Amino acid sequence: MTDTETEKTTGWRGSRALWLDAARRALLESGLEAVKIQPLASQLNLSRTSFYWFFKDRQALLDALLDDWEARNTGAFVLARDAYAETIAEAILNLIAVFYDPDLFDPDLDFAVRAWGQGADAVKARVSAADDARLAAIRAMFLRFGFDPTEADVRARTVYLTQIGYISMQVREDMATRLTRVPGYVKTFTGLAPGHSEMARFEARLRPT
Repeated sequence: MTDTETEKTTGWRGSRALWLDAARRALLESGLEAVKIQPLASQLNLSRTSFYWFFKDRQALLDALLDDWEARNTGAFVLARDAYAETIAEAILNLIAVFYDPDLFDPDLDFAVRAWGQGADAVKARVSAADDARLAAIRAMFLRFGFDPTEADVRARTVYLTQIGYISMQVREDMATRLTRVPGYVKTFTGLAPGHSEMARFEARLRPT
């Protein structure tokens, strides 16, 4: 039975989320050129026509990929900004915890979108806007704890550009190594070493439930 015949028999055309997830995987594994309708349909064992129930065309799918990236990765900074913290050290720990959770922030997706933006001005503009929004979120953390605007901006850039450096260089570290460096990073970023209770809460967030 062909894919089209299966579709007619079962009524199964997939879902918007299914097509979007397949597109995301293709982008991560093989780059933008792999995000095409027919190859995705073949991977999903669906007919090409099924795609058009959820997206107008390939460009609509690409736009949805960017929307998904922005909602997830930039949204993670907003979550960290608004999370409870008694000190600036704990606020930065909240942000670092986000970087350690791929369900909240996907560094590979960020890397892929940045690479995509090198060849597309519209995507590059969205990346730049996302960077501005993320910096604003971190800057707001420092302002909340009484740092003057100039210092808040410099410290926010130190935090963010360090993380972007990790992403751009595709740094891979085991969790034990990363954890040993966290207190030093927090002190470097904020001028304040995290307390024992703050580190305990941070580490608890990283343990699977």
